[in-house]
Amino acid sequence: MIRKPIIMLLSHILTKLFFTFFLFIFLPVNAVEKKTNFSIEIFEEAKASGKTIVINSYEVWCGTCGQQTKILDQAEKKFKNIIFLSYEQSKNKNIAKKLGIKFWTTIVVYKGDKEVARIVGQTNKKIIYNAIQKGV
Repeated sequence: MIRKPIIMLLSHILTKLFFTFFLFIFLPVNAVEKKTNFSIEIFEEAKASGKTIVINSYEVWCGTCGQQTKILDQAEKKFKNIIFLSYEQSKNKNIAKKLGIKFWTTIVVYKGDKEVARIVGQTNKKIIYNAIQKGV
């Protein structure tokens, strides 16, 4: 007779724990606004003019991508003469294919036509800034 209430209580507790775990894992803690502003036309014009271009591939649910976006937002304020382009990987597979990007946590830096840096999964500000500097 006592077992049934205990089992129901444990079931309730486990359900709450599972739900909390699910939210923690699948909703990014560092949610930031991400935008897609990449277009082939903008990219090709920037390359032709010899400008430095930083490309950020992301997914909206990705926590690492959120950390990268925060750093790149800061970098965009610091590096005024650099073009920062972003796109959502799953919705823009044509862009990923054109640039040879396989992972959504990829940051690529171009100086004109030449790729000068590519980093994947990096959230260290100094390393990201060093990659950007290669295009300056």
